[in-house]
Amino acid sequence: MSEVQSGQAEIKKYQTYALNVDPLQDDKATEIKLCNFSRPHMRAFHCSWFCFFTAFFIWFAIAPLMPEIKQTLGLDKQQIWTSNICSVAGTIFMRFVNGPICDKYGARIPMGVILVGASIPCALTGLVTNAANLSVLRFFIGLGGSTFVMCQYWTSRMFTKEVVGTANALVGGWGNLGGGVTQLIMGSVLFPLFKLGMSAEMAWRTVCIVPAFVGVAVGLTILKISDDAPKGNYGEMKKNGTMAEVSAAASFRAGAMNFNTWLLFVQYACCFGVELTMNNAAALYFREKFLLTTETAAAIASLFGWMNLFARGVGGFISDKANARMGMRG
Repeated sequence: MSEVQSGQAEIKKYQTYALNVDPLQDDKATEIKLCNFSRPHMRAFHCSWFCFFTAFFIWFAIAPLMPEIKQTLGLDKQQIWTSNICSVAGTIFMRFVNGPICDKYGARIPMGVILVGASIPCALTGLVTNAANLSVLRFFIGLGGSTFVMCQYWTSRMFTKEVVGTANALVGGWGNLGGGVTQLIMGSVLFPLFKLGMSAEMAWRTVCIVPAFVGVAVGLTILKISDDAPKGNYGEMKKNGTMAEVSAAASFRAGAMNFNTWLLFVQYACCFGVELTMNNAAALYFREKFLLTTETAAAIASLFGWMNLFARGVGGFISDKANARMGMRG
């Protein structure tokens, strides 16, 4: 393990790093070591993807259970799709807010707060009695999906422009992997396990306590074990003069006025919109179209999400190589 000695004149949390860094890019790491968990760079890397993974666990915990929920509440197709739309609407709204918040406070604190906050409605899933309840509940659970902003911001703060595409793609992809794993864990493992001691209705009403508990535990833990930036946490950096105060409103205006922002907005809406549709609808589709059990339908639906294990990382790697040759045009 190589260490890079930092300058002693500047006040910062760490004087040495486990990864090679570029002092000209604010001590961001120039390499990625996947089996390394040291602070600040790789600890933030692993906290980033695991938090986003946990957010997906919370966000889509209901999806593989939808066949059972539909039967219990007597929902029609329109009511189910309305709840799916509400789930996505929650994350869209919060993602606009989270960007400026990250610029001002860093990724660590809002990541922990939103994970804990989204866990509360997830734990209340068992209290749903009608379609309106379900839609409102899924809107607030969907706020957890906005942790994607912190996920990407965190690694962008820790890695240089030469490798940040790969870093962002890996943490985003491994986080999105939670959409597939959740289908498997909730629909094919936990739901049948809970059914051993209770009715199918009581099982789906209580099983969402598990992802809620995980969300709270992870959200509180990362506040203590990780850092906002290579040189420390934003609060400390502002106090010692390492970082200037940032206006969240000014940050939002600058991003909103950039034409490239809206080009990426449209592209991302198209690709991620397909993924969200699959995550929400696949289990119910397989259950009704092929008359499968809830457990089997959830297992098959999980396969789509597993592609994130490699596909997104490959895209980030290609992006870094293209940037090295041609630059980031636009």
